[in-house]
Amino acid sequence: MNNQLTIRQSKTQSKTMTASTSTRLGALLAAAALALAGCGTTVGATDGGADGSASSAGQSVAIADGWVKAAGSGMSAAFGGLTNSGSGDVTVVSATTEASSMLELHETVENEAGEMIMREIEGGFVIPAGDTLSLEPGGNHIMLMDLTDPLEAGEEVAFTLTFSDESTYEFTVPVKDYSGANENYVGGDPEPEMGDADAGADGTGTEG
Repeated sequence: MNNQLTIRQSKTQSKTMTASTSTRLGALLAAAALALAGCGTTVGATDGGADGSASSAGQSVAIADGWVKAAGSGMSAAFGGLTNSGSGDVTVVSATTEASSMLELHETVENEAGEMIMREIEGGFVIPAGDTLSLEPGGNHIMLMDLTDPLEAGEEVAFTLTFSDESTYEFTVPVKDYSGANENYVGGDPEPEMGDADAGADGTGTEG
């Protein structure tokens, strides 16, 4: 009789211990799940950004084959290919450099007299998503209106572009000799120090 009582007590204690262990294990698993959930939210916010915003224009644009025209004084121009690797169009609204006290974003167009003239482009340079904007003699370019020092071949010039979203992009390009880029400015005056008018590579020359 005593043996049966002892066996029943042992079984009861075993069931109690099993239930207690299961309860504790369940609580530990629940706590671990909450901790992991909390960690997942933090990592997502850090990696993807709290607002999920896309990269800025300045992070999407890069220049290739950039260069600046050598000039002794007055004006010069910067050229190259600006590629937009982003998913949306971007707009360059201004440019700055220590090499010139004033810069303008220029386009080259034909006037009513059939002459090629340069003028400041309205609204800035738009670079379509996944495309490249070519800055080249006879076309779009960055105009250095008032050089602070002569630009000699072999030197380098640093520029900062500002975009419509207020982001910026900095790059440095070499100075090269070039005898072209002799279009007239929109005011009708020849561009000083923009090349030899008699040997213009584009054949436009400047008017006397």
